[in-house]
Amino acid sequence: MTFNRDPKAGLISGLLVVSVAGLFGCSWHHAMSRQGDDPSVASASQGTASAAATASADETATEAAISRPDGTAQTASAIAAPTSNVSPDVVNPTAPKRYTVKRGDTLWGIASLFLRDPWLWPEVWYVNPQVQNPHLIYPGDVLALAYGANGSPQIRLEQGGAARLDPRLRSSALESAIPTIPYSAVASFLSRPSLASNDEVSHAPHVLAFRDEHQTGGTGNEIYVRNLDAPTGTRFAVVHIADRLRDPDDGNKAIGYLGIYTATAVIERAGNPAKAVLIDSARETLRGDCLFPDAAGNPLNFVPRAPGTDIRGRIISVVDDVHSIGQYDIVAINRGKRHGVDAGTVLAVDEVGDIVNDRGSAAYGGDRETPFQPHIRLPEERTGTILVFKAYERMSYALVVGASGPMKVDDFVRNP
Repeated sequence: MTFNRDPKAGLISGLLVVSVAGLFGCSWHHAMSRQGDDPSVASASQGTASAAATASADETATEAAISRPDGTAQTASAIAAPTSNVSPDVVNPTAPKRYTVKRGDTLWGIASLFLRDPWLWPEVWYVNPQVQNPHLIYPGDVLALAYGANGSPQIRLEQGGAARLDPRLRSSALESAIPTIPYSAVASFLSRPSLASNDEVSHAPHVLAFRDEHQTGGTGNEIYVRNLDAPTGTRFAVVHIADRLRDPDDGNKAIGYLGIYTATAVIERAGNPAKAVLIDSARETLRGDCLFPDAAGNPLNFVPRAPGTDIRGRIISVVDDVHSIGQYDIVAINRGKRHGVDAGTVLAVDEVGDIVNDRGSAAYGGDRETPFQPHIRLPEERTGTILVFKAYERMSYALVVGASGPMKVDDFVRNP
């Protein structure tokens, strides 16, 4: 049984696997050492390796890239179960024995279904050596909860869905791999400019006016752009420049400006001003919004994980200026790649404790407030969980994936 392959879909899948493959390197290393102790694992791996070797001659270049980041063929025997010492207590008490992945699921949601702490997913994910490209999870896959010989929990791919096809077949996946977090919540931040420096803002072309006396613009509206030298048909991302981001832990130094994608502009007529039409609007475009080269692409898949270093930072901004931050809001934090934060990093949010006056005991007049009473800061309280989806050198953007209370700018972010 064969299917027609879409080369673009295959290439995108390959890039997604390459982006995630590094995260499982340690698990592969442990798995290889385990094969010597588990004859069943070794036997299954050897059989699969033989089949893969036979198939290697028929693989396309794209399939080879999917199999191994360096472009060489990778046999399934190189991928096996991790040796885990995770306590059974990490399992969610309501976790199912089996779960069939559905369209619309996210990796974070599935991890939350099985685990108390979803960021422990890399520790319990059993990479089945008989499945090609196991790092992606597709609708139709059946995941099963099991326990290793040492009692450590494992989540296994028990049955692959229709998307997992033999690479020797010239085929295409019927479904895309499920994303880590809801794509719609972060789409405008994944590949469009969302952090702009002072220099970029000052030199960027900008929306001068709208045709037909419109005051704002959306899909189908025509705009005039100042200081843009580009040929007809060129696409640009239109970005609204919002808050100036500052680091309160570094002398309040400016990091840059928060950039929010509003639409894509396609040049209709070159000149100064140039004329363009807006498409794919995400929100209203305003006069003064900046244009940047469009680098729109596909969302990256990444695995949620706790940071490998000690992180203590702050929320420095929230998109759309909401007063009380809640689930699926996007926040900016003052920690980035230089601090050990990258896409997939999970952080906890602790509310900054209020400062109150200690009025003392009511028996000694504690019901009255006086200027001489000491000021006491209340303890910090855990209010939420965020997952970083885009990281820069000194700051990152994160999605609120869990909220047990209201969060606000200046609240602390730290290791979960």
